[in-house]
Amino acid sequence: MESEEKTVVETLCELLSSRQYTKLRQTVSEMNTADIAAAMSEMEDEDSLKMFRILPKDMAADVFADLEIDVQQYIIQSLSDREASNVIENLMADDAADLLEEMPASVVKRILANASPETRADINHLLQYPEDSAGSIMTVEYMDLDEDMTVSDAIERIRRKGVDSETINICYVVTKQKILVGTVALRYLLIMQPDQVIRDIMNTNVISINTMTDQEEAARMFQKYGFTAMPVVDNENRMVGIITIDDVVDILEEEATEDIEKMAAIVPSDKPYPKVGIFETYRNRIPWLLFLMISATFTGAIITGFEDALSAYVVLTAYIPMLMDTGGNAGSQASVSIIRGLSLKEIAFEDIFKIIWKEIRVAVLCGITLAAANFLKLLVIDRLTIPVAAVICLTLLSVVLIAKLVGCCLPMLASKLGFDPAVMASPFITTIVDALSLLVYFNVATHLLHLTA
Repeated sequence: MESEEKTVVETLCELLSSRQYTKLRQTVSEMNTADIAAAMSEMEDEDSLKMFRILPKDMAADVFADLEIDVQQYIIQSLSDREASNVIENLMADDAADLLEEMPASVVKRILANASPETRADINHLLQYPEDSAGSIMTVEYMDLDEDMTVSDAIERIRRKGVDSETINICYVVTKQKILVGTVALRYLLIMQPDQVIRDIMNTNVISINTMTDQEEAARMFQKYGFTAMPVVDNENRMVGIITIDDVVDILEEEATEDIEKMAAIVPSDKPYPKVGIFETYRNRIPWLLFLMISATFTGAIITGFEDALSAYVVLTAYIPMLMDTGGNAGSQASVSIIRGLSLKEIAFEDIFKIIWKEIRVAVLCGITLAAANFLKLLVIDRLTIPVAAVICLTLLSVVLIAKLVGCCLPMLASKLGFDPAVMASPFITTIVDALSLLVYFNVATHLLHLTA
């Protein structure tokens, strides 16, 4: 697939550089708008701008909506006021609002000044909602029907306004005060008698989203109910917009990326990796690296505090990495499972004691299995004495138990305190488990070896 995309980019760039504009226009007119946008995102800025100017007018807005945000910004800022306003006018209001949120204030002011009053009102309406709320990602272009309409009146309205709506598969029935009272599917309208009243055939069991609902919660509602579009209402149940499945796909990708970055101890970035500069990448990574480096110095202090035990049994040093790695892996397994459960609302803080009891039993089974396998290896292959092998294996059992408990408790406590549980992921948990593993190891060694000396 990657080689195919490069071939398309090279072909378009060759046509562009040789100024074969007629052939270029014909080529892109036969392509999918998403493929054109992907190709333009790979081009140099100047070439992407030239490509955009060559696009047929009926394709330009669709291609623009699929472009990466930095390419959109460059094109908008390079166009004349009139050209930029035409692009904004032809975008869906939610896409236009997303673009303007990322633009400098001076550019936004210039674009809105040249936009139509209706477009300006729609965009300003969307921009007033908090970031990551359902209101900020909805579109105000939806098909609404009056509950007193007949089926024939409704179909006629769809014919007149449908072209400007995000979707017409589901129509939303509202009162004169814009109160959402029902929905009706287009296919249902087509099989009803023309004189039937919408009020009598609409579905009154409507599931809606509040404008202030978090976008991640909105995405979960889509997953739960399997809808392709959902209405968005204000606190008085007045309909203000809809969220469609394409918005939800973007949300899921954004949230998953953010969680992965946090779990890897990276400050989240809203840009794709190739578009992030070296210094910005450095800034995103260095805070956690500094914090984890400083916190890891505790492990050095613990080793220093048990120099006597190590000098008496130097062989113990060779098994420190194995114990620390096993503890980190066990803690990561638990934390990833808990973070996923919290994200999907499968578990809550109230379940913490059930979860702890479950993880204890899992840890005991895992710990015994690992300790037994390791005990045989230490005696047969490493040829250690039974007391030393016992110290290592008892520590291994304890480390797995501690790691599982830390891995399940920290994300739940973070969630309860209002923090993102993804922050309490692998690097942070591993640092804590490493320190606890060493404490257990040296204490077990000191007592057990001293007793059997």
